[in-house]
Amino acid sequence: MYDELATWIDKALAQGLPEEFAAACFNIYEDADNSWSLELVGCSSFAPDDEDWACNEVSDFGTRENPFTWNSEDDWETVLADLKTKLTRYLETGSNADKLTKLDGVAVGFVDGDLIIL
Repeated sequence: MYDELATWIDKALAQGLPEEFAAACFNIYEDADNSWSLELVGCSSFAPDDEDWACNEVSDFGTRENPFTWNSEDDWETVLADLKTKLTRYLETGSNADKLTKLDGVAVGFVDGDLIIL
């Protein structure tokens, strides 16, 4: 799944990042029937002590309408841990990782839950 995720991120970031981006957030959604989806949003602010920074969206890179989707019978905690591992790997070795690592922050979490700063 990592290769497919990395390709999806690369496609989303191909357009570049506007200057007003301070942070990025990977939002996870639990869909029906063991289906999950992921979107990437760019935000105008970052405050590690206030998760509302992720609500200050500037762009969703078109990923809200074209999310990364997969099926898994794992529980939400396992899905989150697995994505954290894969996204950390991308930030270390991905072809567009530098676009994200130059930001003030990058996080992952369920859209209605706590965020994990990567």
